[in-house]
Amino acid sequence: MASRVSMVSTKLKQGTNGKRTLDLDGEEKDEQLLMMKNHVDDSDDSEDSDDETANENEDSSSQDEVYEEEDETSEDSESGDEQPEKKDDEPEKHDVRNTIGNIPIEWYNDYSHIGYDVEGRKLLKPEHGDALDEFLQKADDPNYWRTVVNKMTGQKVVLSDADIETIQRIQASKHPAGSEGLYEPWVDFFSNEVMNMPVTGRPPDKRSFIPSKWEKQRVGQMVHALKMGWMKPRGEIRKMKLAQDPNAPSLDLWKEDAEPEITKRYRMHIPAPKEPLPGHAESFNPPEEYLLDAEEEAKWNEQEPEDRRMNFKPQKFCSYRTVPKYGLFINERFSRLLDLYLAARQRKMKMNVNPEDLIPKRPDKKDLQPYPTKEGMVYKGHTDMVRSISPDPSGQWLVSGSDDSTLKLWEVSTGRCMKTFKMEEKVTYVAWNPNPAINLVAAVVGSDVIIINPGLVDKLVCSNTDNTLNNFEDSGESSKSVVVWSSYDVEEKDKGFRIKVSHTMAIVQFTWHNKGDYFATVQKDGNKSHAVLIHQLSKRQTQAPFSKPKGLVQRVSFHPLHPYFFVATQQHIRIYNLVKQELHKKLQANCKFISSIDVHPGGDNVIIGSYDSRLCWFDLDLSTKPYQTLKYHKKALRQVAYHKHYPLFASASDDGSVIVSHGKVYSDQLLNPLIVTVKVLRGHKTAYHLSVLDCKFHPTQPWIFSSGADSTIRLYV
Repeated sequence: MASRVSMVSTKLKQGTNGKRTLDLDGEEKDEQLLMMKNHVDDSDDSEDSDDETANENEDSSSQDEVYEEEDETSEDSESGDEQPEKKDDEPEKHDVRNTIGNIPIEWYNDYSHIGYDVEGRKLLKPEHGDALDEFLQKADDPNYWRTVVNKMTGQKVVLSDADIETIQRIQASKHPAGSEGLYEPWVDFFSNEVMNMPVTGRPPDKRSFIPSKWEKQRVGQMVHALKMGWMKPRGEIRKMKLAQDPNAPSLDLWKEDAEPEITKRYRMHIPAPKEPLPGHAESFNPPEEYLLDAEEEAKWNEQEPEDRRMNFKPQKFCSYRTVPKYGLFINERFSRLLDLYLAARQRKMKMNVNPEDLIPKRPDKKDLQPYPTKEGMVYKGHTDMVRSISPDPSGQWLVSGSDDSTLKLWEVSTGRCMKTFKMEEKVTYVAWNPNPAINLVAAVVGSDVIIINPGLVDKLVCSNTDNTLNNFEDSGESSKSVVVWSSYDVEEKDKGFRIKVSHTMAIVQFTWHNKGDYFATVQKDGNKSHAVLIHQLSKRQTQAPFSKPKGLVQRVSFHPLHPYFFVATQQHIRIYNLVKQELHKKLQANCKFISSIDVHPGGDNVIIGSYDSRLCWFDLDLSTKPYQTLKYHKKALRQVAYHKHYPLFASASDDGSVIVSHGKVYSDQLLNPLIVTVKVLRGHKTAYHLSVLDCKFHPTQPWIFSSGADSTIRLYV
């Protein structure tokens, strides 16, 4: 300290470099020196107390380094030696960057550092010195009066002459920029004329001057990753790499020159794109078909250059010597250079895959025969749209119901109408009994189901059918039934009418069980408990299997082999076990509105049609979702049907087509069904925005019947 006091006294006595000299005489000088000495002793005591506090603190390593550096600098200044060079690992004390953001700087008053660098090292504060250093700087530094401290970094900044002039103008209440060019003529950068692309006058967004919320979240994530050890600074990563491999190469700008040839050979080299090879049209003697005629040449001249198929006109010359100089040579070379210079190239890993290998192999249509391919016969006789058709189990007869309130029986082979039954209302549904030992036809007329004996087969079969209907056992439950069973009188029986089952609401669908004794009906907008009814013909009994069906029931169907009952609502299909009286499975149709349903003869597959022109195939052993969804119709599907013997299924739509598909179901459970569309059959016309309303396969032949809104029935063979 004595040396520092003596140095201050000498500084005060003499003026250095023409600077101002402070001469303190007598007692004033002694009092000033005594005050400075006491201040120095107090500062030394405070430094000693700070050292003791730093030694007791756990995080005092950085502060000790600062004090050691201060002692070393003081000793060097006393001895007059040069300061030792800094190591690379030590942080730069005077190069302080604000890495803490916009927070109060007073939070770092008790710390020796101010923030951290990218690698997590502390940024030490600049040395400010004590009061003695401040006094010496005030006496020696001519720029002391213009020196200010940056609160954000702690560094001292010397104001320039321009800054001082600006401050003086502000203090004098003048214009900060001066009055030299204040009243110069205004330069009208933005004219008052409306331009095609005016400069927008929209005020800046709020997000342009508010700190980014996403950057804050990102910084928070990085801080959390650093705390958890998931993310490490670059310095630690570099140290880890050097620890694992001390011979690891450092950053070398000329590494590529020293790279061996064997590695250069396998580097990622992106070659320039090759120019397309010239074609026949660019020949000096092209074939005649490549030359432009008058019409093509006129069209070529009218088109824009970028819209033309070729950027030149094919011309024919007798010899190569007569070919003139190519006028667009320089333009093409220049465009090529621009492509090579400006076009960004990127290497893409391309696999040489044949596109045909990605498509599943489709069997030949010849291997999928037989299936219907052409229209064989048209049955005409109805005067209004034919709603429903049904062939008999033998395939000899066909029954049809129409909106003209008639039910007609046709002979399939000849197309003759054998019988016509006149009804009171429209015939909306007809179905032939699937039992070949019983000759019965069911017709839905409004809210009634009429059982008819057509009498077209052998008389013995007809008599046995009547005996079966008459020899029923009345259990006395008919009074409790929700429907009314009644028999026709003798006059009506002579015409063929046998039984009438009256319902409370209009009937939407009718379906037989495979054995021919049970049938089910679906009522429209009926009571929920009576929406679906199951009837037994031999006992003339009716029961409602569901007390409260879930959803609006659209279609129902019996399982061909097991006691399962399919109930299709608008978007779901529920399968009930009639023996256990419980829900067996629920299928998700993935369509908006189900219109039809049919069960495969094997019982393990189901197809449905919907009004949003989709056909869904369900494999009951595979999943509750569709195995395959086909959308090849353009309008709503009205009917879907399986063939009982051949691997065929079909769909009828309002777009006027019947599409027949091959659907092979294998006995091996590990193989999925094979579904291939084989034929699109057209012939029906559209009337009242409707076209094909029903389709049914022939029971023994690969034929299909279809009925439409054009009042015709067509057979495709």
